[in-house]
Amino acid sequence: MTPQANDIVFTYEATLNRYAIIPDGMSFTLGRRTALIRPDPEKIDYCYLFYYFFAPRWRAQIEAKTMTGATVDRIPLTNFPGFEIFVPSLGEQRRIAAVLFAYDDLIATNQRRIALLEDAARRLYREWFVHLRFPGHETVTVVDGVPEGWARKTLGQIAPLKYGRALKATERKDGQVPVYGSSGVVGNHDRALVDGGAIVVGRKGNVGSLYFSPEPCFPIDTVFFIDPEASTFYLLQALSNLNFISSDAAVPGLNRNYAHLLSLLVPAGEVAASFETLVAPLYSQAFQLERQKKKLARARDALLPKLMSGQLDVSGIPLPQPEAA
Repeated sequence: MTPQANDIVFTYEATLNRYAIIPDGMSFTLGRRTALIRPDPEKIDYCYLFYYFFAPRWRAQIEAKTMTGATVDRIPLTNFPGFEIFVPSLGEQRRIAAVLFAYDDLIATNQRRIALLEDAARRLYREWFVHLRFPGHETVTVVDGVPEGWARKTLGQIAPLKYGRALKATERKDGQVPVYGSSGVVGNHDRALVDGGAIVVGRKGNVGSLYFSPEPCFPIDTVFFIDPEASTFYLLQALSNLNFISSDAAVPGLNRNYAHLLSLLVPAGEVAASFETLVAPLYSQAFQLERQKKKLARARDALLPKLMSGQLDVSGIPLPQPEAA
């Protein structure tokens, strides 16, 4: 079957329980280990069904009926049509889906706003420090790509990388401190390793990935971090333009000695200060929107199982509203 709009595709082997709705106006074909569900619109709302697949009742059923193979787990597709789902009236389904979709729509809107803010900071960086069209550049002499009063220094001279600390998931204690790995925030802990304002750099896994933690955090041993005193928004942008992959590395990963030798352009103090002043409000808005995203996701995840089990009356739940950034 060729996927069409409002179909739901899912993974049935290896990495299980991933679901996606086919959008309108796009052409797809099914890849390996994926299958397709075509909801009957007279019986079930496709959006409600999509959210139902994330409910504990459905996940428990999948776990109970998954076949464990020698190499991968597999949902038995021959038995799949017999899996049970909780189906209220179509009107009720649509109301439930509308509430949950409202949360996801706000989350997506926030993500788009964050991307625009980050793009604005990135464009300003390129204008000032790549094309060298910074304020007052007309009167500044440039020699070998270095404006007068600026300098080229190594990363080790400017902002030495420090090792994160091992912290297994089983050792983490309940708290609000974000734990950073090379793929970003991977959990929470009750104490921080470094104060807020630190840059985190992927060391293993996603080599060279970059994150800026506005709050105290705990970088684990798959990342490096830079002390808040040396972590600036200019440095964050500058690091994104470095090549962190060493062709001489025998083992995939970021070698600290190699990284410390990478060259960076260090602007004059007044130019650097002006850049920070201009982009700090952009990042402040982005960080606030990111916090709102997490708050919305927690609220959605708390509502979903109660709505899908009928524990909550959807008619009494107000739709989420965007917060000012």
